[in-house]
Amino acid sequence: MKILLCGGAGYVGSHMAKWLAGRGFEITVLDNLSTGHREAVQWGSFVEADLLATDSLERVFGSRRFDAVMHFCARSLVGESVSKPYDYYLNNVSGTLNLLQAMQRYGVNRLVFSSTAAVFGHPTSALIDEGHPKAPINPYGMSKLMVEHMLADAAAAYGLRSVALRYFNAAGASETAEIGEAHQPETHLIPNVLKSVLGQGPGLKVFGDDYPTPDGTCVRDYVHVDDLAQAHELALAYMEQHEGAHAFNLGSGQGFSVREVIAAAEQVTGQRVPYEMTPRRAGDPAVLVASSERARRELGWQPKYNDLRSIIESAWRWHANPKF
Repeated sequence: MKILLCGGAGYVGSHMAKWLAGRGFEITVLDNLSTGHREAVQWGSFVEADLLATDSLERVFGSRRFDAVMHFCARSLVGESVSKPYDYYLNNVSGTLNLLQAMQRYGVNRLVFSSTAAVFGHPTSALIDEGHPKAPINPYGMSKLMVEHMLADAAAAYGLRSVALRYFNAAGASETAEIGEAHQPETHLIPNVLKSVLGQGPGLKVFGDDYPTPDGTCVRDYVHVDDLAQAHELALAYMEQHEGAHAFNLGSGQGFSVREVIAAAEQVTGQRVPYEMTPRRAGDPAVLVASSERARRELGWQPKYNDLRSIIESAWRWHANPKF
């Protein structure tokens, strides 16, 4: 099967390329390298293109045949989305529309879409399942939800088959430490904790210790990036048997506080994690934990990394000796 990975030079996309290549898929990576890394493209062929440049999409689709597309291209910084909402709607929504129209012109009828837990906003239940109300609290989450609506409309009008996978907190790195998480700027907790141990970056800040949680810090659900890759492969098989637009939540079903992440990182590294306690950030929910029962039941998803320590261990192997 021939797969186009849009955004395949990024964090999740590069792990997806490695996963699929190891299972015999033929991979083409499309990326504009605005945030991705050319060094991360180690599997499949690479083409530099941009979803906002329709001529480059024509070049890609006109020169190769694809059975399905996986779409990881997105601007994804929540704070930036608040200050630059037009950029997020242009890139995440308009760029996706360009991709969908190119797929339609060239007869590609399968899409796996990288969505997010940010479509839900503030949780109204302890575990967030697919039926939870969708009420994004920032333009990033809204842009992803708009794409989910577009996919539903495309299924009804054009017969597009799609699966949107809503990640909670993607974390960890390849077991071989060939690729890992490398964002600029880095906003995710686990890499910033490990950078703090290594004395890199501006220093770790913990935003708020007065939340209604056991230790006062925010609780989040962490899912290993390779477990996300497994779910994407399963989504390809799911679309062969199911018409329409579908969505699944992907998380571990377990919540860990910021202080618990720090404590686990200290155990893994054998070093103290220096950090500064600061006031809450506006808009941060106290707890975000997924119910992934539907993904387990309908996709057959079976995450391999079921504990926080193993996720941090894989990330530490990468951050201790990054390749890019």
